[in-house]
Amino acid sequence: MASWRILQNDSTQQIILKRVQLCESFWCHFRGLMLIKHLPADNGLLFVTGRESKAQTTIHMFFMRFPIGVVWLDSERRVVDAQLAKPWRPAYAPCAPAQYFLEANVSILDRVKVGDVLRFDEPSNP
Repeated sequence: MASWRILQNDSTQQIILKRVQLCESFWCHFRGLMLIKHLPADNGLLFVTGRESKAQTTIHMFFMRFPIGVVWLDSERRVVDAQLAKPWRPAYAPCAPAQYFLEANVSILDRVKVGDVLRFDEPSNP
């Protein structure tokens, strides 16, 4: 069963994404957003790793049908990097070690900047 969260800027309380699916399992990490046709603007996928690392948070864009915005966060949920990722590119890595990374609609890059601290809250009405 999917575990959903609300992604919010910790300082401004602004809601960044209304529906973020936690991706913690091997299979969720393996599949990611590959082969999906559309991602709603207010949805995303939040990948959780066991520790900060560049290697464990590097992504590929094979089998993707559209560009996405990728946001990397350290263990304190501070944004360390954000990039536009284009389909069929071999690799995108964060400029600093990260423990979490978020794949979402490209528009997320307009709402998040390096240094922001984000919060993933459980929805009040599941």
